[in-house]
Amino acid sequence: MSTDDAETDDVSRAKIRQHIDDCSPCLREFGIEQEVKALVSRCCGGDRAPESLRIRLKLKLREVVIEAEVREYRAE
Repeated sequence: MSTDDAETDDVSRAKIRQHIDDCSPCLREFGIEQEVKALVSRCCGGDRAPESLRIRLKLKLREVVIEAEVREYRAE
């Protein structure tokens, strides 16, 4: 399993990896995500998503990470 899609810096990647290792629901979700990525890679080959879609997805992922950090902070 790899979190290295070259879309985060090393510090963020380490935080994500630590969280995934400690959180069963996220680990399960990450495993599903990896399977989807592999399937898309096999089916779409070298196709690249339109830049507008890539930007929207990156923004949404940042929102999810921020939301998770806020929830984690409140839980402590």
